[in-house]
Amino acid sequence: MYTHEDLARLQAQSLKMQSWIRQQTFSPESTKKLRRFSSWEVSELIFRINQSTFRGRLATEPNLPGGEVEPDGRQRWFSLEEINELRRRMKVNRKSLMPPRPSGKRAFRVAVANFKGGAGKSTVALHLAHAAALDGYRVLVVDFDPQATLSHSMGLTDVAEDYTVWGIMARDLIRETDRMNEAAVGAASGTAPPRRKIPASIRDMGLDELRVSDFIKPTAWSTIDIIPSCANAAFVEFASAQYRHLNPEWSFFAAVSRYLDTLNDDDYDLIIFDCPPAIGYQSMNAVFAADMLYIPSGPGYWEYDSTTSFIGQLAEALEDLSHGFDATFPAGKITLPKAFVEIRFLMTRYEPGNDLHRAMFEAFRKVFGDHVAEHPVEMTRAVEQSGRFLSSVYEIDYREMTRETWRRARASFDRAYEEFKVHAVAAWDKI
Repeated sequence: MYTHEDLARLQAQSLKMQSWIRQQTFSPESTKKLRRFSSWEVSELIFRINQSTFRGRLATEPNLPGGEVEPDGRQRWFSLEEINELRRRMKVNRKSLMPPRPSGKRAFRVAVANFKGGAGKSTVALHLAHAAALDGYRVLVVDFDPQATLSHSMGLTDVAEDYTVWGIMARDLIRETDRMNEAAVGAASGTAPPRRKIPASIRDMGLDELRVSDFIKPTAWSTIDIIPSCANAAFVEFASAQYRHLNPEWSFFAAVSRYLDTLNDDDYDLIIFDCPPAIGYQSMNAVFAADMLYIPSGPGYWEYDSTTSFIGQLAEALEDLSHGFDATFPAGKITLPKAFVEIRFLMTRYEPGNDLHRAMFEAFRKVFGDHVAEHPVEMTRAVEQSGRFLSSVYEIDYREMTRETWRRARASFDRAYEEFKVHAVAAWDKI
């Protein structure tokens, strides 16, 4: 017979192995560090300009960041900070290198979501965040998944559950309950509802005293922050059910949206949510806060079937919310019924030479039409390797493999990102 104690013992053994893997994967200090990018990458893959033009600008404008030069003088390597400084100060053909951002808008929010485990949600969220950062955007990623794959890939491994989405939801429960109690006390009529009570076991954790910034952690990428997750946050589904019982009028589905509303509009450009493979309290917070719903799916029939079930059950859940709460219910800057500005489907792990994959891609396009991304993410050896080492293709140094293998993988994600950006910017202008 095995109890929770046996499970805890197995986890402890696994944590030791995790520590060893991190040391091999990140650095001897178990801290993930971002590599530098070659002048070839910066010019042709990031700025999309001729390499000789880029080198000429550096030579004629010595005040520009020059990066680190190899001993043989053949190649320069730039940090992300230097790349962004170059982007701010350089123009090519009188055009800015800064990415498009609608003026006067808050950050654009994207939920990467699906039922199916292994559909590529964390991989897509990671690569979209890294591609956007290299494109000049400031990104906040929010890990809603207790598996914490995105958090681990971003280099965060020692995370307390208080500083995850669960902490945000518990903090919101306390604050919203206090707000409702204050409103009841101030009611003009003598029929004010009874005060709602939060048990000391919850209130004494001090979550309501946490600042907005306490949940946001830096990553190895200077322009990417993260609200991380951890395995201990898995109990949020149980806790949230208890919280709803404590205050049935608490609009739990809007907790994260209300939290994000307190950020300054220009703190970030993109906010990307990595959702768990289920429809629950966490995933509902993610989709409710999102402007765009981004649905990755593998190329198999069962994944297509799961995707169909996902959008159907999500539709039912959102319909229930729209009927269960009237327009006076506090939901931040997002109103009911919930509406997305854009919905996109992205096929992942696609093999162009596989007849089944091509057939499933056509089936997706026949059913979902223009909502399906034209450029699937291809499965390549470099993509497989990046997953094993908790890194994106953008983080892998192309010198660790043949340049063609690396470039093919990067090109696949570049195409997916560019298509994503076109639709995101168009939708961004509508919020």
